[in-house]
Amino acid sequence: MENAILKKLELNKVLASVASYAVLDETKDKICAMQPSTDLQEVAAMQELTAEADAALFRYGVGRIECFPPQRDELDRAQKGASLSCAELLSAAALLRSARVAFRSVQGLPEESSVRLREIASGIYFDEALEKDITDKILGEDEVSDYASDALLNIRRSIRSLNERIRAKLGEYLSGEGAKYLQDAIVTMRDNRYVLPVRAEHKGKIRGFVHDRSASGATFFIEPEQILDMNNELRELAAAEKEEIERILAQLSHRVGGMAEQLRGDIERLCEIDSAYAKAEYSYKTKCTQPRLNDAGVLRIEKGRHPLLDPKTAVPVSLAFGKGDRFLLISGPNTGGKTVTLKMCGLFCMMACCGLFLPAAEGTEVAVFGQIFCDIGDAQSIEENLSTFSSHIRNIIGILERADAGSLVLIDELGGGTDPDEGQALAKAILSELLRRGCRGIVTTHYTSLKEFAYATDGIENASMEFDMNTLQPLYHIDLGVPGSSNAIAISRRLGLSERVLQDAVANLSEGGQKFENILRTAEQSRIEADEAKKQADRLKAEWSAKLAEVDAEREKLKKEREKLFSTAKMESRRIVHERTEQAEALLAEIEEVAKKKELTEADLIRARTLKNKLADKAYDTAREEEERPTGARISVKDLHIGDRVFVQAIGSVGEVLSVNEKKKEAEVLVGSMHINVKEKDLFGVTGSARKKERDRVQVVRKTEPVAAVQTEINLLGMTVPEAIQEVDQFIDKAVLAGLEEVKIIHGVGTGKLKEGIRRHLREMRNVQEFRAGAYGEGAAGVTIVKLR
Repeated sequence: MENAILKKLELNKVLASVASYAVLDETKDKICAMQPSTDLQEVAAMQELTAEADAALFRYGVGRIECFPPQRDELDRAQKGASLSCAELLSAAALLRSARVAFRSVQGLPEESSVRLREIASGIYFDEALEKDITDKILGEDEVSDYASDALLNIRRSIRSLNERIRAKLGEYLSGEGAKYLQDAIVTMRDNRYVLPVRAEHKGKIRGFVHDRSASGATFFIEPEQILDMNNELRELAAAEKEEIERILAQLSHRVGGMAEQLRGDIERLCEIDSAYAKAEYSYKTKCTQPRLNDAGVLRIEKGRHPLLDPKTAVPVSLAFGKGDRFLLISGPNTGGKTVTLKMCGLFCMMACCGLFLPAAEGTEVAVFGQIFCDIGDAQSIEENLSTFSSHIRNIIGILERADAGSLVLIDELGGGTDPDEGQALAKAILSELLRRGCRGIVTTHYTSLKEFAYATDGIENASMEFDMNTLQPLYHIDLGVPGSSNAIAISRRLGLSERVLQDAVANLSEGGQKFENILRTAEQSRIEADEAKKQADRLKAEWSAKLAEVDAEREKLKKEREKLFSTAKMESRRIVHERTEQAEALLAEIEEVAKKKELTEADLIRARTLKNKLADKAYDTAREEEERPTGARISVKDLHIGDRVFVQAIGSVGEVLSVNEKKKEAEVLVGSMHINVKEKDLFGVTGSARKKERDRVQVVRKTEPVAAVQTEINLLGMTVPEAIQEVDQFIDKAVLAGLEEVKIIHGVGTGKLKEGIRRHLREMRNVQEFRAGAYGEGAAGVTIVKLR
């Protein structure tokens, strides 16, 4: 694609932003020079590579490519046999390290999510031994380690030893008789040899070789003859050191040169991975999604944002074309976002073809075009003496010469810059030609006749940028299927143009133009109001959906509670039946025992009759218990009558209502032989017996003694833990049956064993809801207050 088109659609700015996330300088250059691909398979491969890089970085936490300096020239010289410097060898080691780390990090990824990354990394070459040798032997850009070789270590030890001997010898001059002949009590160097600064008048006092004289002539730098041989030896050792260093560098360089081709390949592969990581990080930072791809010319953008606009203020745009209607004709007011939308569509296609994700919502789909053409903005050329219209027409001519069915064409203000009648006529002809060729594209316009043309022509659809007629502000939303009004007169009025001038302008409009624009404005306003009504309806729908969900949840909760009650009642019924059965069997055994006697006395007969009545009573009670089941529905005390049968949830049994206290919202219920005051919340209805049933054959009258008042506290002082637990069990059972909500257990402080034993047991009791230590005035730490269920 032409660079001019890439610049007009601002792909170069996007690529520059992507390049800023790259690590390697070579990668940055390659990203900035990237060209969109026109091959669907290649684009799909690039998109998959970006997706794998995204997973590697942000799902599996892989590190980025490690940086290394550019070194293609160094590799060329090493391959030809030249020695590299310390700095250049360290750069080669950095490349080897980067290759090693990249290879192992990619190999550590799951195979199913790193297919293309593994394909690239599989060709990476690295030599960990060479990398280690370079980093061990070279300490800095101009420093080789003493331990680079045994020979170098011995040479440097000799140099240090000789230096110490020379300094010691010269030290005798500094502190001995010769010190008075020196200008300064220091040792200095001339021509890499140790010398002494001797005063000019005493230069004959110290025998040796004169190396230099100060600028003033007051000081001569003399090498004493006693250290002449040692200095010579030092020079020889320095030369030997240099030769050994050069040998070491040459050896390492030779090894680097031997793998130069592989290292060049490493650079290419590391740049490719670095590029994929940069695209992934750009996509992550700009909240992009992976688009679907096609080669059918279909574009579908869901909530797309131009990547160069501030994401905090940019209004997302959604549009679709290319399947049924191959062209969109976008109209609407100036500054309404037509040009931005047009450029965004072209830019999205180019970004996707460079392997980039798009700043849009899931479901976005773009096509891979063979060519993208655009005519956007004022390209007037003073040098070429071209007017605005001439420059547009020249661009259009170029488009018509090359555009085909695989092209995307973007034209801003088609037919503008000249006489409106002629411009509209040209615009229709150009659009017709592009449609005949099967192109896809977007055209923006203010021409009414072009909007009418879109209504009457297959393959092109009207679209408009929304405009708020109340505030006269663009809304930056695109509406498909409806043309937009330019609203030039309304905008001019808002900006302060004279009303007289505006009235003249309205009068100058053609009758047809006025009617068409009025229809458009009315339709646009109606559509905006309809959209607002739909949003309100959607909000109400969402609210009611939430409320229905709450109702369903509450219904499910009640269902589970009801099932729990039925389960409890069923278990209790089985227990009662089993208990009554055992009692009946015991009565039958007693009757059989009486029947076995050969002679029956009057007392035996009375006993047998009593046992028979008891047996009949048990059978009746069992039948009634089996007949009665809790309904799961709570009963209000207002609806209760004396004699009603109710289910008491607190003890899981059915009883008979003896009295009702509506003021306290409780009822006195007879359960077995116990009188219990039951709160309204624990009363449930039963099935099979609304009121007490009359017996057909046997009338049983039960007389029970009034239940003694249940105590609200128990004193356990002086008891052992097992004794206290037994007392607590009986006390709690009585309190529950009596309907008490809170009781007090007195255990004292003492050693604390009794208190801890009781509280540990309370935690395991089903009827205990919670407990606490007594407050001030209740007994403090010496008592435990228990809240019952």
